[in-house]
Amino acid sequence: NKAKVSLKILIEAAKKRSEPIDHLLLYGPAGLGKTTLAYIIAREMNANIKITSGPAIEKVGDLASILTNLNSGDILFIDEAHRLNKAIEEILYPAMENRMLHIIIGKGPSARTLQLDLPPFSLIAATTRVGLLSNPLRSRFGVTFRLDFYNINDIESILERSAGLMNLQTEKDALKLIAQSSRYTPRVANRLLKRVRDYAEVEGVGLTAGARGRHFRRA
Repeated sequence: NKAKVSLKILIEAAKKRSEPIDHLLLYGPAGLGKTTLAYIIAREMNANIKITSGPAIEKVGDLASILTNLNSGDILFIDEAHRLNKAIEEILYPAMENRMLHIIIGKGPSARTLQLDLPPFSLIAATTRVGLLSNPLRSRFGVTFRLDFYNINDIESILERSAGLMNLQTEKDALKLIAQSSRYTPRVANRLLKRVRDYAEVEGVGLTAGARGRHFRRA
């Protein structure tokens, strides 16, 4: 699709210039693979990825510690970015734009600002509620991608791959039944596949029989 093509160009261009990929904002409903996509980007860029979330960054010092421990070319992935507070966002602005970290030390008239250089890095932020992100933060991302629900063929392909990783013999009817119950969400589909596998193994039946069982609809 269009997003996939755009992302491929973005990655290849960054690699040709030997630069980190531009800062990316990923948004869409939960369970569509935003974290997985961040890992794929890191792998394609041959970059280390550091994972955190908006709720985990409570204080300016938390973010400062993360940023100062990044190495050149690293990717910082922040999930639930809409839960970053304003003070944290303001630290991110110069970090994203100029690779600078501004830390205020002290209070009142004696307060001073410490300025630290940061290595070249990429920020990938993910959110299910993009409307809650402040405009100043959104404007600092070079690229924004919306992740939409998958169609049934996509989900069946994902399930087929997952079944292969679990050394399961795939049955098309089973994959179709699971896909139809997955709400077209990879996370849900993979969870259901595991439950069907468990039932099939315990009862000594195939995946299709497992996917037709009453237990499956409650999984």
